[in-house]
Amino acid sequence: MSTAQARTSTTLTTTITTGIKRQVVDRTAQVIYATFPQMNVAQQASRKYFAIFVTTVSTLGFLALLGINTLLAQDAFTLSELKLEAKQVADQRDAINRQIDSRSAPDALAKAATALGMKPSESPVFLNLAPEDVTNG
Repeated sequence: MSTAQARTSTTLTTTITTGIKRQVVDRTAQVIYATFPQMNVAQQASRKYFAIFVTTVSTLGFLALLGINTLLAQDAFTLSELKLEAKQVADQRDAINRQIDSRSAPDALAKAATALGMKPSESPVFLNLAPEDVTNG
């Protein structure tokens, strides 16, 4: 008889445990359903279109940002190329200025004049361009 009582008590414990589990599951389902309100078909459709609209606007915004960043990067490359070109032009200008300075030095001018057949002056004449005082004369 004791095995029959053990079976009955095990069955009773299982039934109680199953009943408690069922109550917990039912109560949890009620809480979850209360958290998310029931929607009819029109509400579901409006949420669907809103989600599509938000996704489309977000995608277009990201594409616009990508385009702007691409243009800015392209402008940065163009700017670096122009800076390099400006540096080369400045170097050429400096080389030309050095060449002009070397050719306009007094020694270089004297050599060039001698090569053309000019001779240095034996008696230099200086012009006085200051106005003379004409009130005395």
